Formats: sequence, C-alpha cells, structure tokens
Amino acid sequence: MKKLFLAAAIGLFGLSNAQIQKGNYMVGGELAAAGFGLNEGAGYQVKISPNAAYFVQDNWAVGGYVDLGFSGAKSSSTTFDYGVGALTRYYFSPGEAGVDNLLKHGRFYLQGKAGIGGQTTSDGGDSANGLDLGFGPGYTYFITSNIGLDASLNYNGNLGFGNRGTTSNLDFRLGLNIFLPSSKAMSNVKDEY
Repeated sequence: MKKLFLAAAIGLFGLSNAQIQKGNYMVGGELAAAGFGLNEGAGYQVKISPNAAYFVQDNWAVGGYVDLGFSGAKSSSTTFDYGVGALTRYYFSPGEAGVDNLLKHGRFYLQGKAGIGGQTTSDGGDSANGLDLGFGPGYTYFITSNIGLDASLNYNGNLGFGNRGTTSNLDFRLGLNIFLPSSKAMSNVKDEY
C-alpha cells in the first residue's frame, strides 16, 4: 500500500523536469485565443489549435499542429481560418539564458510554427492562402507532473498567395497539454515498484 501511495504521489507532484525529457510526448493544444489584429479593419479572433510533439532532446519538442478558427469585425464579414504544419518548442531550464521560472512548477518556453494555411471569408471576398509562420514566448504551469496549462503571446503571419497577400497579427493564447512518458520511463517505474 505504501508503494502504491508513493507512486501516486510521484505521479501527481513530481518535478517539472521529468515530463520534458527526451523520448516523452506532448499532446494537447491551445483551446482559446483572443486576437488583436495589426491590419486595417482588425477585430476579434477565436481559435482551437490541437498539437502533438515528441521530445527529441531534453526540453526540446518537435511535432505538428492544426489550426481552426473564425474571426470578424463590426464592419466586415466572418472569416474562417485554417492551417496545418510543423511546430517546435524549447523549454528553458531555470537560469538558462538569463530566464528564471516564476513558480516552482512552471517553465518558460519559445515556440515556432511553419505550415500551410489560409483564410476564407463568408461573403466570398478576399482570401489568403499560403505559408503560415508563427513564433512567440510562453509559460507552462504544471498542475500535475503530466498536465500543463499554457499561456503565450504569438506573432502569426501568412505569406499569402491569394487575393489579399500577406497578413499578420498578434494573439494571446491559453492552452492545455498532457505530457506522456515514453515506454522506457514507464518500464522504469514498473521495475521500481
């Protein structure tokens, strides 16, 4: 019984290092985004961006994402946003590059995205389809050793090949990620108990 309790305690309140080690997986995404456009006629924006990534090294994950969302303004029609591509995320260790963590169970990170995406409008007007690029800083607070809440500020650009050409915006995103240990880590836990 003591071993079971100890295993559960380690799983719930473990160090915020174990989940971002080489060989682990990150699955989740940004569940809400509030956008502030930089272009003329900017308004609101709401997105869902599921993602999955694999930690190729400690603190560094590489994977893919899908963007789905809509936006609009008082004086214009609704716009549907879409995209798919690759992402990379690097978590800073405490003290690395002059970055210190705000809370004991959290980490700052930088994230970059590149893929194909675009926008279509409800009135059949301008569209922008092309190369999606994005980057920005963020912070993950680990509420358990395997679940992290994200907050980030991202610059997003679409180098459009459609009617509208290049577009860009800044957005604040909130998200949730689940960190899954590799089979090697799971076998070590089973061997230990």
